[in-house]
Amino acid sequence: MTLEPDTDYAALAALPEVDQSARTPARRRPRFEGDVSELPDRACWALQHLLARRYISAETDRDLYGWVLEYRPQLTVRLSELDLMLRVADGIVEGGGVAFVEQARYESARGVKLLRREPLGTYDSILALHLAQFMRAAGDQNVVISRDEMHGLFAGVLNEVDRDAVAFTARIDAAIARLTSLEILRRSRDDEDSYTVSPVISAVLTASVISELQQQFEALLGGTPVDSAGAPTDEEAELDV
Repeated sequence: MTLEPDTDYAALAALPEVDQSARTPARRRPRFEGDVSELPDRACWALQHLLARRYISAETDRDLYGWVLEYRPQLTVRLSELDLMLRVADGIVEGGGVAFVEQARYESARGVKLLRREPLGTYDSILALHLAQFMRAAGDQNVVISRDEMHGLFAGVLNEVDRDAVAFTARIDAAIARLTSLEILRRSRDDEDSYTVSPVISAVLTASVISELQQQFEALLGGTPVDSAGAPTDEEAELDV
């Protein structure tokens, strides 16, 4: 190109530079025949895991958790269409966080609840209460607890049903198994009688739920009768887990 003598060099210098390395965004390829999704594949995979699992942990699923954060606005919209709410509790423990889905609370003649509420019996609830308190006291540190330590949490419980030591022990073991099935407790790989408390418990056990569970525990300590299954005579606590 030939520049004329009166060329404005200052104006030329002010022109934006063209990024020669920039590429045209690749068109998204359908994952299957009939795939018309508007979301990137990673957002779709994150959404699928949120719906299929109790929670996604940054500690064990860092890629998935990162995709949830990256596409959080889009995922929130998709879930809201299903009357579900995306909950993200980042940094509950050092180097980790959790993401999970909750059922929206409102009355609808047409709506369908996609998440089932999980009722907790008395011993499940009391154990969950103590674990939540331990997590809060630990700050951003992981909480590891043994089976014997969990049994020790019930040392002060005395009532007519639980005078049978064998049945009492069995109910506590059942509570440990219940919270393990809900992924609130994770069995240690090195010691089958040692468990790590999932950070999700700090997110799903709200202050109101903890208050309700504390009342149940105090009633149990005071000798309030429970039925043969270890369930309270009044209303149980429930969690979306």
